[in-house]
Amino acid sequence: MRECLTKLVKRLTPPEGMRFRLWWPPEWWRRVALVALYVLAPIYLLDFALPPPLARAGHLSGVVMDRRGTVLRVFPVDSGKWRMQAHLDQIDPDFIQALLTYEDKRFMSHGGVDFAALVRASASLASAGRVVSGGSTITMQTARLLEPRPRNIVSKVLESFRAWQLERRLSKEQLLELYLTMAPYGGNLEGVRAASWAYFGREPDNLSPDQIAMLIALPQSPEARRPDLHPKAAVVARERVLMRLADEKVFARDLAQESAEYPAPKRRDFPTLAWHASEEALIRSKTPDNVRTTLDLNLQKEIEDLATRSAGPARDGVQVAIMVVDIASREVRAVAGSSNRNTAGGWIDLTNRPRSPGSTLKPFIYGLAFDDGVAAPDTRIADAPRRFSSYRPDNFDRTFRGDVTVAQALQHSLNIPAVSALDAVGAQRFAAALAFAGADLSMPLSGDDDAGLAIALGGAGLTVRELALLYCALGDRGRALPLNWLQAESDASRTSKTPATQIMSAQSARQIVDILAAAPAPAGRMPAQLTQDAPVIAAKTGTSYGFRDAWAAGTGNGHAVVVWIGRADSAPRPGVTGREAALPVLFEVYDMISRIMPKRNSGPGLLEDDSSQHVPPSALARFEHENVPPQILFPPDGAEVWKDGEHTSFVLAAEGHGHLAWYVDGKPLGRNVAGDTVWRPGVTGFYTVSVVDEGGLTAKSRVRIMSPDS
Repeated sequence: MRECLTKLVKRLTPPEGMRFRLWWPPEWWRRVALVALYVLAPIYLLDFALPPPLARAGHLSGVVMDRRGTVLRVFPVDSGKWRMQAHLDQIDPDFIQALLTYEDKRFMSHGGVDFAALVRASASLASAGRVVSGGSTITMQTARLLEPRPRNIVSKVLESFRAWQLERRLSKEQLLELYLTMAPYGGNLEGVRAASWAYFGREPDNLSPDQIAMLIALPQSPEARRPDLHPKAAVVARERVLMRLADEKVFARDLAQESAEYPAPKRRDFPTLAWHASEEALIRSKTPDNVRTTLDLNLQKEIEDLATRSAGPARDGVQVAIMVVDIASREVRAVAGSSNRNTAGGWIDLTNRPRSPGSTLKPFIYGLAFDDGVAAPDTRIADAPRRFSSYRPDNFDRTFRGDVTVAQALQHSLNIPAVSALDAVGAQRFAAALAFAGADLSMPLSGDDDAGLAIALGGAGLTVRELALLYCALGDRGRALPLNWLQAESDASRTSKTPATQIMSAQSARQIVDILAAAPAPAGRMPAQLTQDAPVIAAKTGTSYGFRDAWAAGTGNGHAVVVWIGRADSAPRPGVTGREAALPVLFEVYDMISRIMPKRNSGPGLLEDDSSQHVPPSALARFEHENVPPQILFPPDGAEVWKDGEHTSFVLAAEGHGHLAWYVDGKPLGRNVAGDTVWRPGVTGFYTVSVVDEGGLTAKSRVRIMSPDS
């Protein structure tokens, strides 16, 4: 390296004879340049090879805010410390002035090391025999926070070098923010924001003199002056800072004296609102600092309180999940992932766990049936016992109402008509349509559609979030769009104009909403049509098999709301239905929306009148898909039936329309006195059993008759 530097110096020396005036003789100039290169080159090489460890400053607490910037929840870093990013424009300017006056008056002018302060501190140490004043600048203190070392001369030299490196890389404002992010405030608190929240319960944007003095005093000796553990020491240190700031004319002396009399602050808990929604927002965000969500603080508080009240005593193990979404923007306004974290399963975000949706998908089945032209609101459809291959659904109350309209079937949540409609639409097609829209049913479907018809009655898994997405689509002309949890997501969706997935036509969505809006109101509620200025709510309830899940989902007043009630372990709650348990909660949520949020349109769910909508054509007189052949119940196709003797007879059974005629190998069978069709097979072997209904539709069954002697 010596040879390289010597060659470089020779190149920089002007040749002899050149008219070039130097302040020093050429040999002096060469010596100074050589010494400078020998000193500076290693320093800059070290600066390049060993940059300051700024990565540690990147480990920040997640701070999640509502849509207006109010903090909802703060997350500690992995080590359990609270370290919130400091922003100068969000910190009280009086605090910044007081801090610089007290800690580092020449911060804005020095290059990282204040040599005048070091000389003064050394002289004080020599004369007093103890440390009277420190010589470390804020930049040097920041370097020590990035790389903690024992307090000695060697460490001071290294801190000075690191301070120089920091000054080269960061502006003064960035350095001050870095210091205020990492300064220790006792225990697991780091940074002025964390300390302000822990001791004052708010952001450090408007501080009183006593609070300013406390935040300046704590980093000097954070453990010995902790207000929650050593209140007397904290008060004494605060008074010392106040008096010095009064001497420096930062505060008036009488104000400083008055502030010194205040008691030490107690430690407070960090905000923990929107527990589960904040976690989701933090996962979605690119940075943990000041994550702005779409949640509304006022509505969020009331929703969380409602979920707790609706669940009842914690000992019952009941959890409640609620979600509110603004239909126009698809912004999530409030989320209660559970009702009580002290109850089993309360730590789980139950809005993101697939549960049986009960009957809440029936509106979408009928909507697709309307689009296919196989049904309309006034179409007559049979509510009677029916078998779909191996699947035989039943109504919730085990009774049948005969012929009803599709509107009545949906309003009263009848099962047989819904399965018939799904059979017409196609279970696989229906599941694919929902999945394409963003609601993926957690149920594998076989190649046979009959295996998926149970979807109509909740035989698949769906989350609260997915159901909210679907009911937003129902209230927005059948258009499905992703939900927005962050303000950045909402802004991006408006800018990019994300294309919507059309689950059903706008006309069908309007018809479904009108049907649901006209359904009977829950007990104790006056129908919206009879109440002045009341928003019309189109709601649907659902109860899963075994009373494990109680649901209510609705659209209206510009918002979609989904309520789920049950146990996290899926234990049954006999007799608890969606209409009795969840529907009253849903209407109470809409009461909160009307009170807190700006009033929206008076129509049920649709954002505005759609000029493309028109009066629907005349309803189909009869559900056409019911023209299906009869279904043989006994003997089923492929059965092996044993007979005990020559006089053995069997009663044949089938489901179909009107009078049924039976045939065996083409020969008609008669009936007994009870009206049952009886077959008395002859020899053993294979037979073809067929049945014909009044419309001429036929079903066949291939049967083998066997006997002990064969």
